Amino acid sequence: MATPASDIGLIGLAVMGQNLVLNMADHGYTVSVYNRTTATTDDFIARCKEEEPSAERVIGFAELKDFVQSIKRPRKIVFLVQSKAVLPTDRDAVDAVIAQLEPLLDKGDIIIDGGNSNWNATIRREKELAPKGFKFFGSGVSGGELGARFGPSLMPGGDKAAWKELKPIWEAIAAKVDPKTGKPFEDYKKGVPITKGVPCTTHIGSDGAGHYVKMVHNGIEYIDMQLICEAYQLMKTLLGMSAGEMSKVFAEWNSGELDSFLIEITTDILQQKDPADKKGKKWFVDGVLDTAGQKGTGKWTSANALDLGIPANAMAEAVFARCLSAIKDERVVASKKLKGPKDTKKITGKKKLIEAIRDALYCSKICAYAQGFQLMAEAQNEYNWKLDFGKIAGIFRGGCIIRARFLQKITDAYTKDPKLQNLMLDPYFKKAINKGQTNWRKVVSTAAEQGVPCPAFMSALSYYDGYRSAVLPANLLQSQRDYFGAHTYERVDKPRGKFFHVDWPDPKRPQLNM
Repeated sequence: MATPASDIGLIGLAVMGQNLVLNMADHGYTVSVYNRTTATTDDFIARCKEEEPSAERVIGFAELKDFVQSIKRPRKIVFLVQSKAVLPTDRDAVDAVIAQLEPLLDKGDIIIDGGNSNWNATIRREKELAPKGFKFFGSGVSGGELGARFGPSLMPGGDKAAWKELKPIWEAIAAKVDPKTGKPFEDYKKGVPITKGVPCTTHIGSDGAGHYVKMVHNGIEYIDMQLICEAYQLMKTLLGMSAGEMSKVFAEWNSGELDSFLIEITTDILQQKDPADKKGKKWFVDGVLDTAGQKGTGKWTSANALDLGIPANAMAEAVFARCLSAIKDERVVASKKLKGPKDTKKITGKKKLIEAIRDALYCSKICAYAQGFQLMAEAQNEYNWKLDFGKIAGIFRGGCIIRARFLQKITDAYTKDPKLQNLMLDPYFKKAINKGQTNWRKVVSTAAEQGVPCPAFMSALSYYDGYRSAVLPANLLQSQRDYFGAHTYERVDKPRGKFFHVDWPDPKRPQLNM
């Protein structure tokens, strides 16, 4: 038997897997690779030899046993396969891969699930593998294909002692940011790894914590994208702006507080001409059908917020917006039968309205992130994790889809106050909302008056107004619940936790049941 030579192994050579392998090889690690379809492995190795400076550090295997034996102990094996398990009892392709690996592993070996698995399944897998002596990590990987190749944001959850084995590799391949400004280093080159800066990875917590945080990241991504789309829709519908004109606006926004990956790519998309138009006059985005897909992580985030009782209404609204977009045929029929407001005012003051939309976008973005971090704060109580929100915001600064200048402010906020109850209570964000809320309200009211849907802007504003309200109409709601279901209620003049009930059959003579 040959002496094991590889530092780490990877199973699953789709684009993300291939790019992670090349990233690790660029950083000096020897990587064993395996794919169920041998031809895929062969093609990848052949391409590496032709195109990649670090090809000699990538070793392909046709047999799983040989692949496992080629890796130094304790073995570190990453796999990226599609997961469909949601409930803890669900079994899927991830479990099938683990079952194949188990007989070939030794105690202390580390298995890393780098896919978008549900955290419930990750908790279950860790519990099943721990008594057998294996270490299991659920590690979120964000950044898409480019991030995987040159520096993703990595969110590992698992045994803290085992993290010491994985940490050097994860820190090497992760995106890097400037420690002072939080700005990502993006001077990408094949074979020339980025080594300066703070790595965008940290040990998130035990068992499913890494996959949970990745899920919330994706939920924030949903609302971030929806908010940008609503800003686009308002400029297009109310101001009649072309895609090219809007591209210039987004480019300007990207030079200020809204600087982010999503604003940057929106700028690029809106200036792209339609390749199907031979005359080169039409804009690409105008030729794209307005139906959005989704893979489920946004839905998981919203459903979990409901389970935990966290008001993540803006994040849920972004999921519903995608659902509404998907019923295109129904909307086309409805558009011919259902009418909007008759008396709409003529929109004037283009420059001022664009500025107002910018403020509405920024204020709504603050609320969206507040909801995401509030959800994680409750999850750590539910699942017995201890999360460091400053570090989590820190690893979102580079590599991932939601990376933005804004995240440095979040990192600062939780560094100053690790027990911060809500992001909106931080002095910087409180000031930002106070400054922008007049324009935010103007945009929401104008959209409602003109009949332009902007559910995420509206939902975020409702969240803000609800959160800042000392008194809500839930007193009437709870009275209704007591009336029809004897659900009891608390009183404003009594200590919290003491419940009462009124004997309602004769409403003229209510009797207080103490």
